[in-house]
Amino acid sequence: MGARVIIVDDHPLTRDALASLLGAHGFDVCGTAEDGAEAVRETGRLQPDVVLLDLSMPGVDGLSALPAIRDASPGCEVVVLTASGTEDNLLAAIRAGAAGYLLKTEPPERIAEFLEGVVHGDAALSGSIARRLLDRLRTGSDPVGGVPDAIARKLSARELEVLLLLDEHLGTDEIARRLYISEHTVRSHVKSLLRKLGVSSRREALEQLSLARAA
Repeated sequence: MGARVIIVDDHPLTRDALASLLGAHGFDVCGTAEDGAEAVRETGRLQPDVVLLDLSMPGVDGLSALPAIRDASPGCEVVVLTASGTEDNLLAAIRAGAAGYLLKTEPPERIAEFLEGVVHGDAALSGSIARRLLDRLRTGSDPVGGVPDAIARKLSARELEVLLLLDEHLGTDEIARRLYISEHTVRSHVKSLLRKLGVSSRREALEQLSLARAA
């Protein structure tokens, strides 16, 4: 079977439709939940690879549940699937550790493709969401420090995360723990961002970041 997924949404028809979609693409939908509290319990019990999480639910909402879901299964990735594209929700979800933020307007096939990418260590961001996040990074308005346009436009969202953690002087093992990915995946992202920046070492990448910020 494929990656194990829990679907969290308060609408039964949505849960059923997503379960059928993901099952058809080889995922093992091992559980569902209708609110954040149930999502935390089911995640702890089932230890899935991915939790597909709605934000707007009665009782405990998705944003409130997200950190507890990560604690219940540190090895799983949480991907938000929501109708809310507000910047506050986007940034709050990313700060809480979401590996992706998808809008429900995405074509069903794309949702499955995004989840497949997350299983292999990629970030999952709807196009409009990715542009909004990159705009914040490029302008330096994001609270993690910001990345100038000359750097940000060359890298993927996950590579930007890794670069910013390198800038915090974290090692490969620490970055892996922070992002809940393997050390092999971290090294792959580092290799890719070094290539895209045209440098041969982490030190040179951080020097380029520092020069871009000072420009």
